Amino acid sequence: MDSSQSTILGGNGGSGGNGTLISQTNDMIASTAGADDSMQQLNQVSNSIQKTLGLIHQLYLTVSTFNAAFQMPLLQRINGLVVELDNMVKLAEKCNIQVPMEVVNLIDDGKNPDEFTKDVINSCIAKNQITKGKTDALKNLRKHLLEELEQNFPDEVETFRESRAAAAAELKRQAQAQSALPNGDVRVKSEH
Repeated sequence: MDSSQSTILGGNGGSGGNGTLISQTNDMIASTAGADDSMQQLNQVSNSIQKTLGLIHQLYLTVSTFNAAFQMPLLQRINGLVVELDNMVKLAEKCNIQVPMEVVNLIDDGKNPDEFTKDVINSCIAKNQITKGKTDALKNLRKHLLEELEQNFPDEVETFRESRAAAAAELKRQAQAQSALPNGDVRVKSEH
């Protein structure tokens, strides 16, 4: 156990009573370490890309002013580029980043990838509005049907409402029973 864990646990040797403090602390440390590793790997790939771009620029300058005296520097720069590209591939294999093909195609077409994000969000908003409209229409239909049924069949509608209330109460009771612990305490969901 490192010093940050023993400080968090109050120096009690890791016995967090029921063990939940240790579990939560370890989860927090693991998720923070995972995020730091991902960011560090991403930064390494980014630095490798920048270095590769610099090597390509140097190679361009060497080729554009090429004469026989520049053959050895040209070969050294080509070899340096190959080594850096190999390094970039190795670093990229450690990163788990998935880019949608649509974004890659947009970049290939010279467009801003933010347009893809904007289009996806606008599409989600439009679908959400359509779904909300359908939901509202069904709610209005249900309300209208209940009003019509209540006018024509008041006894049956009352029976229906009573059975719905009883079923809802039973579901609520079952949900509370499932969240109760053997000692009578109630299980609380952790917030993430």
